Order: sequence, then C-alpha cells, then structure tokens
Amino acid sequence: MDFLTLFLIYVCFVLTAVALLCICSGKKESFLTRSVNSASQVLSFVIPTQLQSVTHRVLHRLFHTRNCLFVVLQLALQAAVYGEYTWEVFVYCWELQFHLLLLLLPYLLLAGNMGCFLLCSRANPGIITKSNHASLVKIYAYDGVLFQEGIVCPTCNVEKPARSKHCSFCSTCVHRFDHHCVWVNNCIGAFNAKYFILYLLTLTAMAATIAAITAALLVQVVLLSNMMHSSYIDDQGQEQAVEILFLIQHLFLTFPRIVFMLGFVFLLTLVLGAYCCFNLYLALTNQTSNEWNKSRRYGCSLHPTLQPHDKRLAYKHIYSKGVWMNLKEIFKPPAVLERKKK
Repeated sequence: MDFLTLFLIYVCFVLTAVALLCICSGKKESFLTRSVNSASQVLSFVIPTQLQSVTHRVLHRLFHTRNCLFVVLQLALQAAVYGEYTWEVFVYCWELQFHLLLLLLPYLLLAGNMGCFLLCSRANPGIITKSNHASLVKIYAYDGVLFQEGIVCPTCNVEKPARSKHCSFCSTCVHRFDHHCVWVNNCIGAFNAKYFILYLLTLTAMAATIAAITAALLVQVVLLSNMMHSSYIDDQGQEQAVEILFLIQHLFLTFPRIVFMLGFVFLLTLVLGAYCCFNLYLALTNQTSNEWNKSRRYGCSLHPTLQPHDKRLAYKHIYSKGVWMNLKEIFKPPAVLERKKK
C-alpha cells in the first residue's frame, strides 16, 4: 500500500470525524456530544492540566473561531480525488474509448463549484450594521415565538431584526441567518444563500459524476475480462464460481486506489445528496437551518398561542409565500437593504 493510498485513507478518516463534529455541533445534547463530553471527563483524570488547557485552546480556535482549516482540508480532498481521477480513471477510460465529454464533465463541474465557492465565501451574507438596521427591520415581521421585538444583541448593541442571529464565529449579527459554514469560512445569510445552494448542488454533482464514471470503468473491466464466468481455487483446493465478494476483493487488490476512491465518493454522494435535499426543502418552504432547529422545540398550531397543557408557545412558520415566491426570495432577496452602506 503506497503513500497515496495511505493519504486517501487518512483524509477520509479526518473528513468523517470532522463531518460528524460539524453536523452535531448545532444540536444540544446529541449522542456524539454526550460521548465526547463523557470521554473528556474520563481523560481529564489522566491527562496533565497544562496539556488539557493547550488542547482546549486549540480546539476552541479550530471549532469556535473563524479560520481556514476546513477550506484547506476541502481543497486537499478535492486535489486527492481529482488527482486519482486524472492519473488513473481518466487514462483507463480514454483507453476504453469513453466519450470525451463525459470524461471532462467532472472538470466542468469543478470549475462551477469553485466559482460558487468563491462567491459564497467572499459575499456579504447580510451583516447588520447601525446604518442598515432601520431598513432591515422593515423586511420581516416578528412571529412572536422565535423572533420577538425588542431583543437587543449584547455584542453588537443593536435590536435584532426578525430572522436575524448573532454569529459567534464572525462576531456579527446576520440578516436572515441560516448557519455559519466552516467549509466556505463564512456565514450563510440573505445575500449568499443562493451561492451556497449552487455550491452544494455542484459539489454533489461532482461526487456523483466521478462515482458513476469510476463504477462504469470497473464494470467495463469486469465485462472485458469475462471474470463473472470464471472460477477460482479456494483455500481447500476446491474450484468455486466467482462471486460478488471475490470480485470486489480482486478489484481492490488490482486497483486499490480506484476502488477506495469509488467508495469514498459514493459515500460522499449519499451524505451530500441528503444534505442538499434538506437545504432545498428549507428553500422551498422559506425556512433557515436556524429556524428549523429552533422550531423543533415547539409544537405546531394555526396561531402562535399558549397551549393549555404545557403552557408553551406553539410555533407557526409565517414566512412562506408559496414555492415560487420562496425560491425567488432566495435568488433575489428583498432589496430594502442597501449593500453599499456600512
């Protein structure tokens, strides 16, 4: 097993661990959070206090402040996948006379993804300042449950407009705050939500396209070698027909990096596809991730009123205007806010 294979295994492990942490970071008392906290309490008895302090500062810097760690990690993963695709998959597919446009499609998607990434990471998500605050307050009404009038942000010292939230990573309040995305190193708000959705779509399409081409290559190799109609001698010296498990093992031993990359991008396609569908659902219903998470604490009701049983406020989403108007609001947000003001 060469260095590139080890590197791919390592980055896959790191990405999985980081993804789990990022997914669970916004959920209070999740299973992963409880497990990490329990493990930390146990390790605190054996790890020196100074090392604990240094580790705490490093983790706080990585996961609770704005930094480029995940951007670099993302670029490294894309470089590893596209390096393997270019030097092996593309060459083998070209020799097997795959259509050139099909082989170039991942590169076109990569160019589009990089463009959406730059737009999403560098755009102003909708930072609330004293000069644009009066305009922002007029855009959305307070629902009286998730967003209440008169709440002042203690950090920014301004009254929070409806659908806004203070981002602890960026230390600013953001208009129509969705979440802070560590992969683009920026908040997702009113003015870059469209770029984020396009970024997710192109990223999912990249992984799915590379997975499909790689799978087609391996299937073609199996068909050309007539391996499915062959047999092998097992450990007991008996002749056995080739089965799927043996076939996968043979392919992994013959093309280890290609098979590993296929498994990685296939898993990535499933994860990204699910997350992409979730964000499309939020866009079609005119919700943000922040609102969706908060609304889980409340029941559903036609009107925000007191429930007689638990005396809790029931929540009804009031910002949806129909599928077409919801999508229009994402890709053409209300123009009350003047972007040039600071």
